[in-house]
Amino acid sequence: MNFTRFTPFDGSTRSIRTTAVAAALVAASALAVPQAGAQPTPDVRMTGAQLAQASEAVLAADVAGTAWYTDAKSGKLVVTADSTVSAAELAEIRAAAGDRSGAVRINRTPGRFSKLIAGGEAIYSSGSRCSLGFNVRSGSTYYALTAGHCTNSASTWYTNSGRTTVLGTRTGTSFPTNDYGIIRHSNASAADGRVYLYNGSYRDITSAGNATVGQSVQRSGSTTGLRGGTVTGLNATVNYGSGQVVYGMIQTNVCAEPGDSGGALFSGSTALGLTSGGSGNCSSGGTTFFQPVTEALSAYGVSVF
Repeated sequence: MNFTRFTPFDGSTRSIRTTAVAAALVAASALAVPQAGAQPTPDVRMTGAQLAQASEAVLAADVAGTAWYTDAKSGKLVVTADSTVSAAELAEIRAAAGDRSGAVRINRTPGRFSKLIAGGEAIYSSGSRCSLGFNVRSGSTYYALTAGHCTNSASTWYTNSGRTTVLGTRTGTSFPTNDYGIIRHSNASAADGRVYLYNGSYRDITSAGNATVGQSVQRSGSTTGLRGGTVTGLNATVNYGSGQVVYGMIQTNVCAEPGDSGGALFSGSTALGLTSGGSGNCSSGGTTFFQPVTEALSAYGVSVF
């Protein structure tokens, strides 16, 4: 099969294929546990492009203690604020969204966001944003798995967009042919063996396995949150252009967008894959490919926990 116009879903500022993917699709890395009801807002819907722009504006507001995701079904940007966020700071977020503030839904949650990083959350290098796949370990040493086209770009990775909190240092990377990389955690206590579901809850990952055609799966990523679909093919070869070909990929109809790269593909409590790339978006749908996680686990001699 000849796959064309597929794109690795990283958030790099440098293109790795001849046709550049539009930038400015960004999302939060803070953890959230939304419990309170949404604040009343006018019944305004945003298009996919407007949601992306509103998300960028909220990021630029740089309010600590907030998390957000785009809800294409309702056409809303859903922002969750912890107890440290003031009313004035919430007003800053709405002001940043400008004439699209009516489509920003703000939820309050008690407590303060944790500094732990779980599967699906944003990780940053000096010039890009990707998503963490799964936290893994070898004995008492903890690592994070993500996409190789992400780890190819940088050695040091961070947990926040300001690049002030170090996640860890790359210890291995493989792209093209494969698409996996591994980062050693600087702080083992910050490694969370769960995957973030972008609704305030997490999924415990207790095993790793191989995907099957027709299997129902979910993907967690830092641009578009939690998405679901089915496996449509196995062992796919994907040509991203410029000689960047990957093999043995899981093919699905789960949508993804730039910045979701490296994020977790799973079914129930079983880890299945790492987001590689694809076509389309989460407004119109698309085809997405995943690096099988069992291959990465075997390559680095690590296991999920």
